[in-house]
Amino acid sequence: MSGEVLQSFFESAVGQVTTVVVIFLLLVAVMRTNEKKNDISILVKTSILLAVAFVLNHITLYRMPQGGSVTAFSMFAIFLVSYLFGPRQGILAGMAYGLLDLVINPYVVHPIQIFMDYPLAFGAIGLGGLLRENKQGMILGYLAGVLGRYAVVVISGIIFWGMYAAEGFNAVTWSFFYNMTYMLPEAVATVAILMIPSIRNLFEKFKIK
Repeated sequence: MSGEVLQSFFESAVGQVTTVVVIFLLLVAVMRTNEKKNDISILVKTSILLAVAFVLNHITLYRMPQGGSVTAFSMFAIFLVSYLFGPRQGILAGMAYGLLDLVINPYVVHPIQIFMDYPLAFGAIGLGGLLRENKQGMILGYLAGVLGRYAVVVISGIIFWGMYAAEGFNAVTWSFFYNMTYMLPEAVATVAILMIPSIRNLFEKFKIK
């Protein structure tokens, strides 16, 4: 299926409704706890965090010309799902957010590119939850989640966006550099805020052990 056909599909009402249904199913799966019980409160809190992430994502401090932007801590809001409820919930929530981003701002050139740039890239942020029990789990987990997203978009950039490499760069070096220019500033700013103990303690109150 060509990129043009897929772009048209995700811009159509049918494509958007289909994607929304998938988002809903992912969020329903989020409330399934490790004990295989449904916890509606996790679904509600996750939905709130994703709504916050969506709003923060539209507070753009700087937008890159070929996609990607420095936002007001939107990646941290997604990571919080993973930190508070566990990596499984975080990965599913991240994938749901990625699909939401696809509904709002679809940019499609290939089926694999859709998966990598949207659900997989944002779902990778949830990997940070694997470090949630670490002494510095919030900061280390957040950085691990950002690194996970960065790795996915770098690979996607090499495969699908290398043709847009600036003069003096090849596809690999351009993808590494380009994606770092908008992720690193947001990550540094977020970690600086998280270095404040009272900020970290605020979120700790909602963490499910």
